[in-house]
This record gives sequence, structure tokens and C-alpha cells, in this order.
Amino acid sequence: MTIVITGATGQLGALVIDALLQGGTPTAEIIGTGRNEQRLAELQERGIRTVVADYSDSAALEQAFAGADAVLLISGSEVGQRVAQHAAVIDAAKAAGVGRLVYTSAPAATTSALILAPEHKATEELIAASGIPSTILRNGWYTENYFGALSQAAASGEIAASVGEGRVASASRADYATAAALVLVDASHSGAVYELSGDVAWSHAELAEAAADVLGRPVAFRSLSPEEHQAALEQAGLDAGTAGFVVALDGNIRDGLLAETSGELARLLGRPTTPLRAELATAAAALVA
Repeated sequence: MTIVITGATGQLGALVIDALLQGGTPTAEIIGTGRNEQRLAELQERGIRTVVADYSDSAALEQAFAGADAVLLISGSEVGQRVAQHAAVIDAAKAAGVGRLVYTSAPAATTSALILAPEHKATEELIAASGIPSTILRNGWYTENYFGALSQAAASGEIAASVGEGRVASASRADYATAAALVLVDASHSGAVYELSGDVAWSHAELAEAAADVLGRPVAFRSLSPEEHQAALEQAGLDAGTAGFVVALDGNIRDGLLAETSGELARLLGRPTTPLRAELATAAAALVA
């Protein structure tokens, strides 16, 4: 069996490779593609074959995909460019005769009002149209997305956001990576669409409580209006467009779009997802170190 991980030099891709190696995956070969040649060299030292390729390099991707039983397409990080980039990966996979394509999508991508959903919806449609057997992993929020808020809390004793009482069913990036690794090696997941999220949906007031616990200092949640949040972000140095994007995401949380606790991630893992406090404690230890 041959598995290809695109975006292997990114945070999620590296963790998927870790999970494959730690799980004793009986694969003939693991191949990683990416742009960061230094990180690719580090993967080579671990016995991973690597190919330098970004998501627009169809020729290099097709070469990397040749003979692959499964390819993990990790969604690109460039908002607004993802559909074209993903289309190039899908076309290369089809040309190479890939056995199965696994894609990291977004929660309820085909029906959600989530600001990030349209590009994922379009990608899922491209995968379906390609005819390649697929597994769709609709990953929820990563707890790591809140490490910045933890740093803010450590410095100021405050976490500020315009999420209201909205809840987030986050899980650790490693949880999602382990699920991806398990799906990649098991063809019985072909055709499945998984809505993946953490076991517990927490509020930002609870995030502040957990931050206080792991930091050992009082932390308060300051609830902002969208307008106040926009102004605060711009004052902190963000351009208006980026600030507006962040405020829109908080609005999605306020509307409950990231609160679904399907239990599907825990079922894939065969264990509970990593609790919020445990992940924050790891980050807090790094802040002190």
C-alpha cells in the first residue's frame, strides 16, 4: 500500500505522518509532498519519500501520486485560492489513477453558512465529479486556534471576542490527524462523509476559566459587539479585510455553526477527544518554558 500526504510540511500533515508511523501502518511507502524543502529533508531522515510540489504544480503532483492507493488532500491555507489549487490536485490524482482521495473539509460544508464553507463545498463537488473514490473528513475547529487567546490571557488577564454565548466543539489537531491516518489505511471508509468535532462544546466564558486554571491567574472573558471587535482588531494592527474575516468567524460561532458534537471523531479514534483544558495546559507550559 502506498499513501501520499499533500501538505506534509504543514502542521496537520506532519501529525498525520506521525500517526501513520506510530501506528505501525503496514504500508509499502509513505510519500510526503510540500514546499518547505528543509522540512521535507527532515521527513526523508525518517524514511519518508518526498516530492517538492505545491498545489499548483500538476506535473510534480502527478508524479508523486503515481501508483498511490490513497492520497490525503489537506485543504490549502490560502483563502480565496483553494478551489483552483484543490482542482489541480484532484486533476493530478485522476490522471495518476489514485485509488482513493481523502479530503479535509469543513463542518457541514455543503449546507453551512460558515464563511469558510463555500470553497470546501466547491472542492467536494469537484471530487465527486472526478469519479475518484473518496472519503470526506469535515474537520471542526482545532483547539490550537485558541493558543493565541491563551497568550493574550497570559499577558492581559482577558480574552476578548464577539462570539456571545456561542459554543465551539473543538478537538486537538493531533486528534484530527490520527483520524485521517486511520481512514487512509482502511478502504472500508470509501464513500463516507464524516462530521468530525470534539466531544464537548465549550463557551468562551469556559475557555477563560480553563485558561485561568492552566495559567494560574485570573482570566475574564470580555464580550464585544461585532463593531467593537472590528475596531479593536484594526487598532491592534490588522487590516480591515482581515479584521472583518475574524469578526465574521466569531459571528459564525455566535450563530452555533461550530457547536455540533456528532461523536464521529471519538468513534473513529476509539477514545474520547482531547479535552480543552489538557490541550491548553500543554500550550501554557510552552509559554512558561
